[in-house]
Amino acid sequence: MTQQQDLAAAITGKSDEEISAVIEEQGTDTVLAQIFEGMKAAFLPNVAAGQSAVIQWDVGTKGGTRSWQLNVAGGKCDVAEGSPDTASVTMVIGLPDFLRLLTREVDGMTAFMTGKLVVNGDVMLATMMQSWFDQSAAPAASV
Repeated sequence: MTQQQDLAAAITGKSDEEISAVIEEQGTDTVLAQIFEGMKAAFLPNVAAGQSAVIQWDVGTKGGTRSWQLNVAGGKCDVAEGSPDTASVTMVIGLPDFLRLLTREVDGMTAFMTGKLVVNGDVMLATMMQSWFDQSAAPAASV
């Protein structure tokens, strides 16, 4: 079973509170670090060729908002906790919905249209950047 499948099994059909409890038990910061390192590993430099962007995720947790950035430039994707650079686009989402998005329990457009995902900045970049990452190697965490 892949990490993505493990994560999906841990959250499928669970309430926001149940998901948050599972993640807190594992350590929210640890899980998020694994997820964003997974995104970095899933980066497709040939698809993002010539692109440059700072993609920020503001993930709402019981302990407050956790910010992470993906800095895409020069055919590389670097990950940073916090918000050290000015973001081209910022996605704001609660932790349970973020995990549902990553495991494809909900798609980005549905999350956006229902107000669970708020996009600030370059909205076109938010839609385009999805193709920059291998969806079959989607970021996941051990839960």
